[in-house]
Amino acid sequence: MELQRYESLAQAAERTGISRKTLRRRIASGQLPAFSSGRRILRVRPEDVDAMLRRSGSADRAR
Repeated sequence: MELQRYESLAQAAERTGISRKTLRRRIASGQLPAFSSGRRILRVRPEDVDAMLRRSGSADRAR
């Protein structure tokens, strides 16, 4: 069985450059799954955060 990896919103924000506020909005809208441990602790899976990001059309043209 593979062990799941989780990161805090602060870690996800630092890694991706997306603000914690934006991550919270994505969680509230259902676009980003989150897991809680207690009332105040939220964790996300790095692969879920990465999947939320997508290449923009301008990035494709720059290639």
